[in-house]
Amino acid sequence: MYTLECNKLCKRYDKVRNVIDNLDLQIPEGKIVGLLGPNGCGKSTLIKMAAGLLQPTSGEILVCGQPVSEATNSLISYLPERTYFDSSMQVSQLIGFFEEFYPDFDRARTLHMLRDLGIDVNMRLKTLSKGTKEKVQLVMVMSRNARLYMLDEPIGGVDPAARDYILNTIVANYNPNATVLITTHLINDVEKLLDEFFFIGYGGAILRSGSADEVRESEGKSLDELFREEFRCSVNY
Repeated sequence: MYTLECNKLCKRYDKVRNVIDNLDLQIPEGKIVGLLGPNGCGKSTLIKMAAGLLQPTSGEILVCGQPVSEATNSLISYLPERTYFDSSMQVSQLIGFFEEFYPDFDRARTLHMLRDLGIDVNMRLKTLSKGTKEKVQLVMVMSRNARLYMLDEPIGGVDPAARDYILNTIVANYNPNATVLITTHLINDVEKLLDEFFFIGYGGAILRSGSADEVRESEGKSLDELFREEFRCSVNY
């Protein structure tokens, strides 16, 4: 069974430009999958459609075999690219909100991760740095027992010293029967986590996909090197 499936999926923001154009995609359960592509290629648009935040122009998108709905939204734990929490809240209040709103939320897991990161639950979000707010948001998302975790650029604003902990947190805190979908252009940092990958180009075209380990072995190159070759881009893509 596929956790996320797209059939002839299109998303158009104006009359002439398809951000996602006729996309076919199947993401299996029990995998950590990288949706890898340059900024502006439609990665965030795709996962917003899966989360029910955007409506497709045409085509079909399924979550655990079901059309996107309130029922499928309960199966998804979604980390947006930007923080969205009320900055006046204390971290402890945020924990209470998640615990009340999501039946699958694990409070003990949250507290353990926050302690590891040295984050005081009595602090208000407005007093935290941008990177620390992003860590709190990731902790909240990974503390749910979801079927599909969708993480949009989860390490984009986090200091390099914390990246390994955050990536290890992703691996250690998801249900192995679930799927983790990570969108990013920071391939070098995340590729060690990935079971499978998709290179997504402009218009949402899948340029290459497969098993991360098999491709590295057959090509003798890292995914980061293959990504740079595919998109012929500089370090600052």
